[in-house]
Amino acid sequence: MSTSTPRPLRADAERSVHAILEAAERTLSVDPGAPMEKIAMAAGVARTTIHRRFVNRQALLDTLALSAAERLIQAIDDGHPDTAPPLVALHRITANVLDVKSAWAFALSIPSEAESTAAQLHADIAQHCLTVLERARDAGLIADGADLLWIRRVYYALLAATLQESADDAGLDVDTLAARIVDTLLQGAGRRTA
Repeated sequence: MSTSTPRPLRADAERSVHAILEAAERTLSVDPGAPMEKIAMAAGVARTTIHRRFVNRQALLDTLALSAAERLIQAIDDGHPDTAPPLVALHRITANVLDVKSAWAFALSIPSEAESTAAQLHADIAQHCLTVLERARDAGLIADGADLLWIRRVYYALLAATLQESADDAGLDVDTLAARIVDTLLQGAGRRTA
């Protein structure tokens, strides 16, 4: 029995899938129970188009979760976690992640099946984070004996708190928010000594 790889989508089909995913994020973030017809309308495509692209609602949610995870891993890769100076990588990755997480909050909240591609991407993301923290420790930005798993949890908490408080920070750009997260992570809230 031969295994065939799925054919790539035509450009117009790829555009409609992209529009559907963006509409699904917008629609489901406001109304998580919205029917597929409402998503199709928000995407500006016919109801039959959404049903042709996604066999059912779960298929749409799975694709949405995978697409968001792919965007997140791309945002991290764009920060050059393995090659950029650790402080630069940490800042750029943080800014990129804030952008993706704010735009794709619903999709990133969809639980992934343990063996799914999206779950594997999230595991890769967690490993990339540890890599950057290890490099930061090696550069002297983090104490030698620091528990990097704990620091990663603190970093994730700072990201989440920043995203939750975005209304209060409406006047701040993503680079300012990223700088605040990185500064808090590496310096804490204690008094600075000269």
